[in-house]
Amino acid sequence: MPLLPPPPTERDAVRAWVATHLGHLTCEAPDEEVAVSPVRGGQTAADTALATLDLTGYAARRNEVFPRERRGATRLSPYIRHGLLPLPAVWAAAADAPARDRSKFRDELLWQEYARHLYARLGHRTADALRFEAPVPAQAWPREPWPQEMACVAATTAELHEDGWLVNQTRMWLASQWSVRAGADWREGAQEMYRHLLDGSQAANRLGWQWAVGTGTGKVYGFSRWQVEKRAPGLCRSCPLQRACPVQEWPDTEAGPRAEAPDALAGGPTDAGPRSPEVTGEPDTVWLTAESLGDTDPALLAHPDLPAVFVFDEPLLARLRLSGKRLVFLAETLAELGCDVHLGDPVAELAGRRLAVTHAPVPGFARRSARADVVARHPWPWLRRPGSGSLRSFSAWVRSAG
Repeated sequence: MPLLPPPPTERDAVRAWVATHLGHLTCEAPDEEVAVSPVRGGQTAADTALATLDLTGYAARRNEVFPRERRGATRLSPYIRHGLLPLPAVWAAAADAPARDRSKFRDELLWQEYARHLYARLGHRTADALRFEAPVPAQAWPREPWPQEMACVAATTAELHEDGWLVNQTRMWLASQWSVRAGADWREGAQEMYRHLLDGSQAANRLGWQWAVGTGTGKVYGFSRWQVEKRAPGLCRSCPLQRACPVQEWPDTEAGPRAEAPDALAGGPTDAGPRSPEVTGEPDTVWLTAESLGDTDPALLAHPDLPAVFVFDEPLLARLRLSGKRLVFLAETLAELGCDVHLGDPVAELAGRRLAVTHAPVPGFARRSARADVVARHPWPWLRRPGSGSLRSFSAWVRSAG
């Protein structure tokens, strides 16, 4: 397809640009306006968020839900997910925080890194139960998995659909409610959440769901009214079901039997990319991917005089049907980068170009880069470079990684 016109910078214009060029690929109905999140895309927004980061009280308040002003969560994750804020830079930014807050925050960064290691090794097998089968509720659930008559679910799903971002606590609520309580397929719930989250990655999202529903650990996260009253006081008082709460008690559900875990979980090679630039020719274009859209992208820094190009992967987007707000976030980011933007199959759109690119630890990149003319591959900015050891548990991985 021809080159798309450059994305604009003004928000309403960006929404219109996405509706015009990408609207046929979103999950919104044809007559529905493209959604927009209050979280803006772009390096300027990312840098501002990092520069104003204050982790004081993070350990105590990171799981608070409502009212929003009590929250300690940072909302850096959309920028981390798309490489505007590489994990090493965010790790360094926490250096002067109070010790307990710094430790808890860095644990969250390590969880993101662990998810990337797992996905880089297992790829699409992260959609299979890692260690245990899915839980089976002791009693049938008579409602939808996320019933809107429950105030806690209604408020949380509204935030997911409108903002495209959730605190970790409510992500666990929704995952547990969907699978542990209602018995619905966790993969379908994970995909619905992924569709809307600005920080949605198959790596972190699937791992979070596997942890919550017990397929990754053998222990389910039991969502009940207790968590709502503790983390979101007032929601229960406004609930139509407050006197007949269907999650009043802890769910009587356990993880399923042991699953046939992927052999690679115990150990094996991980496609971590090069340690230093691998150059086999002279590039004429920098290829930017959705994993690395920051102005510190290694390929971009190494070739500042070359034109840069990004391709909206039309076949992939047609299958995923993401919310328009995710595409608005990307368009705002691309507008600041000033790169050429295409729509189509990336390999076809990049044909005839000699590419410099930053390695991305996702299986789709491996497939596409193998079919493109990549002559300069630059290292991914790992927080901890993957090895060949066991990825069976996060805590063991942390210890082995030092």
